[in-house]
Parts: sequence; C-alpha cells; structure tokens
Amino acid sequence: MARWEGVNETRVLIAPDPSTSRKQVGQFLSLQHPKTGNMACYLLIDGVLQELHWFKQSYGSWFLGDYVCEDGRLYTATSVDPVFILLPIFEEARMKKGDDPGMFRQLDEIVYIDGYPGYHSLLSIAEKSMQIVCDLKEIGSTKFFRLNDLKVLRWLTYKVHQLKKTIPTLDKNYAARDEKDTLFDAVSMVGEYLKEEPWLNLLCSKFKLNLQEAVNAQDTEVVLHSNGSGPSSFNPVQESNKVDKKTVRTTRQTKKAKVEENSKNIKDMFSRAARKGR
Repeated sequence: MARWEGVNETRVLIAPDPSTSRKQVGQFLSLQHPKTGNMACYLLIDGVLQELHWFKQSYGSWFLGDYVCEDGRLYTATSVDPVFILLPIFEEARMKKGDDPGMFRQLDEIVYIDGYPGYHSLLSIAEKSMQIVCDLKEIGSTKFFRLNDLKVLRWLTYKVHQLKKTIPTLDKNYAARDEKDTLFDAVSMVGEYLKEEPWLNLLCSKFKLNLQEAVNAQDTEVVLHSNGSGPSSFNPVQESNKVDKKTVRTTRQTKKAKVEENSKNIKDMFSRAARKGR
C-alpha cells in the first residue's frame, strides 16, 4: 500500500510499487474515458496502464501511523487493456466516411489530443498494442495506422469469450447461471469501455443481444461523478436503493468497485509522501 498526501487531504491508494522494478516512478495521466469521453485519471507504472477505482463504506476512516485520515475511501489501481482506452481516438483519427475505411495516420498525429497531453506518454504502448486492431503501413522507418473494423470486432469477440469462461469460476452463484445470462454479463462488462456506436451495437448484434438491455445493465453499476475538484461522497447502500428493479435488469451478484471519472484535479490530490526525519 502506498501513502500519498494531497494539498488538503490524504488519500490511500493500493497500486503496484514501481520501486520494486527499479524503473521510473508511476505517472498520473488525465485521459478521456473510452465510453463517456469525460476526463478520467489513469496511472502509468513501468509501461503498464492502470485505471483507478474507489470504494467507500457508509462510515470509515484510515489510521496512518499517528495520523487519522477522515476520508475512508480506498483507491485501487488495476491494469486495463490500453486498446480500450485508445480505441476512440484511433476511430476519430481515421476520419471514416460511409464505406470508406478512412486514412492511415502516424501515431504522433493520432495521440495528439487537445487538452490531453497524457496520451503522448502512451506512444510506445500504442505502437505495440494497437497493431492487433489496425492495418499497418510502413514507409521507410515510419509506421502508419488505420483502424480496421473487422479486426476490432474480432478482438472484442475474443474478450467476450474470455470473460464468459472466467465468470463461472468466480463463485458458485455465477457458476449456477445459465449460458445466456453469462454471455450477457460478459458483453455488459466489455461494453463498460465502449461507445454505443459503433462498437457496442456491433458486439450486441454479433451475439444477438438486445443493445438497450446491455446499456441499462451498465447504468446500474457505473456512477459518474461530476465534482470537478475530485471524487464526491458515495454511499453504496443509498445508491443501491435508487435502482428501479422494475425497469432495470440486474446482471451481477456483486457490485463492482466504481471507476473514478471526471477527475480533473485528482493529480493535485496525490503527491508522494516524504518521510520526515526525526
């Protein structure tokens, strides 16, 4: 567990320790959430992209040495496939119109997003990871990328199949579910990183699922935070009472840790705690 101190408050973050690999320290990046387009905070550690989640019980605090942290939120950083994060900007960069597959672009051009310099830190990651969903042209030493719809759908289908195999192994409740519900869960999970058009719609069509049901299922689990200065208070008990059971289908037995979004100033909340010599 790493302890971080902010300008006004302290936060507790569980993340891989970069010191164990003797490489550069972790770097917080402000990127667009692949589904909503809102600003979200990610953590880049030793070339691995991590997404931030947080969880807060109704009441709780942290005891950090002789200091009490009033905010009982627990932040965690878990690895995320960078293809999900980069997919929207590669989609926009090719400037596809109708049946035209679009343009080949250099990576420097693709990752240049006004207001989001953090994408430049993903340049080397993008070159390796995006080849699985892109057509590639090389002219001399320069590489040009263009998103390929068939490759993207094939990659998304693979992700769904992998999740479908994994979900029944989580516990006996998941194992008892029928195959259709498990497939629905897997598509819904992948859909949390996809815009409805075109990818989630294509994925639902591929598996003959109802798009609106998949969208409604995500609405029961993803809470978007609009507090510009950082994460707002969250009471999972109160939030669960807000779900209309008559109109929303529940797809999972356990509630997932919330992905922190709209975290424009979250980097200001974290700074490496320096031990004071005594």
